[in-house]
Amino acid sequence: MNRLLRQIVVCGLSCITARAASAQEGPHYTAADVRFMQGMIGHHAQALVMSALIPERTTRADIRALGQRIEVSQKDEIKMMQQWLRDRRQSVPNPEAQHKHQMMNMPGMATSDTLMPGMLTADQLAELAKARGPEFDKLFLKDMIQHHEGALSMVATLLGTTGSGQEPEVFRFAAEVDTDQRAEIARMSALLDRLANTSSPPQP
Repeated sequence: MNRLLRQIVVCGLSCITARAASAQEGPHYTAADVRFMQGMIGHHAQALVMSALIPERTTRADIRALGQRIEVSQKDEIKMMQQWLRDRRQSVPNPEAQHKHQMMNMPGMATSDTLMPGMLTADQLAELAKARGPEFDKLFLKDMIQHHEGALSMVATLLGTTGSGQEPEVFRFAAEVDTDQRAEIARMSALLDRLANTSSPPQP
């Protein structure tokens, strides 16, 4: 009887230890985390649409290099976000479908009420697509700064939602988005200032 009692006590302690260990594994993802990942896929998809306009509209090496950096980094991040959603059995947006939809429907496309913060409207995309040369360079930088600022707003909303942004993968990605896009905004703002100064008429 004593042996049986000891076994029950040992089993009980083991169960308690297992539950405690499970509780300490780390915070779980939230619905806001899922919305953030899904929304950021669409947000990145539009940045790819914008960057795809560069080769035929400017010869500036700095603008082309900027577009290439955006394309490489955001394609990689889209893959990461898709995998994160798949691993959690969540709906995974298709950026290729969004990319085609935005490119094919730019002229006159109705503005969506579901646009993520900072995303360009159909009219803005159409205006950017029509621009060429220096006009395109300035407009692209202005629009991409707006776009990046929207991503910062999405990160702030996520981290400001109670309990969200706590899962290590989500927090790390949100922090990287915040850091990287702030740095790019600073570079684009400096480049935009240089373009404005070079195109300004000399002062008397």
